Amino acid sequence: MTHADIEITADLVRDLLREQHPDLAGLAIREVAGGWGNQMWRLGTDLAVRMQRMDPTPEFQFNERRWLPVLAPRLPLPVPTPVRSGEPSGRFPKHWTVMTWVPGDPLDHSSISRGDHAADTLAGFLRALHVPAPADAPVRGDRGGHPKTCADGFDRLFEAVVPDSLAGDVRAVWDDAVAAPEWEGPPLWMHADLHPANVVVSDGTLSGVVDFGDVSAGDPAWDLAAAWGILPASTASRFFDAYGRADEATIRRARGLAAMKSLFLLLMGRNGDLGLPGGKPGWGPAGRAALDRVLRG
Repeated sequence: MTHADIEITADLVRDLLREQHPDLAGLAIREVAGGWGNQMWRLGTDLAVRMQRMDPTPEFQFNERRWLPVLAPRLPLPVPTPVRSGEPSGRFPKHWTVMTWVPGDPLDHSSISRGDHAADTLAGFLRALHVPAPADAPVRGDRGGHPKTCADGFDRLFEAVVPDSLAGDVRAVWDDAVAAPEWEGPPLWMHADLHPANVVVSDGTLSGVVDFGDVSAGDPAWDLAAAWGILPASTASRFFDAYGRADEATIRRARGLAAMKSLFLLLMGRNGDLGLPGGKPGWGPAGRAALDRVLRG
């Protein structure tokens, strides 16, 4: 049995807690739906256990452990913060982390009804997050750069899922992003993986941001793509006005990246419909809705 084949159960989580954090072992444990690289388990009312599953390296959990305590205090929305570290053992040969629980419903299982409020909330969150990162901040080779560095990945997604009727419009958005000037500022802190499963909603608006495994330094356009990927239709302009720091070139790059992220959601949704490993059946409609918003501008 490979590490990826290990079945993570409530009993396993409790056994690990008994071994390494016995004071937490008596709390209620229940699985949280979703997750791919990591599997989440609710622990009591205020905590969660993040178990490394498909991620090939613990680097992503290490990044969260290292940097979330630095970033969280200045962010205006709740984010998970690590409170205990779980180390590999004979019972489970991967890393795991006990983190604070962020209440709310993931957007891929909910919706935003207060669009203007959500746009202002997301803009405020990203204004607080997008500050120059220190020299030792993580850098991701596949995220944070100019869209042209992702051309091969975009082309694969384009060929896989774009309907013929939309091909010309989608390609035009991407080509415009590739033609946009590069980010000329310092590398900024980014979440780098904002999509509907990584934000939570309460009372019809954004109430938290989760899964900071990809936190890194780079071009803020990667996060600003959420103007189309997360927010409802007709709120992108309000979002950029509230954010107040994105020039025309950055918005062009962000829109192209939003198109690429939408195609990724479509592919994951299709894979889920086909029962393929890692597929997410609920992501297809979210991806198509996001792509429609991108094409409307």
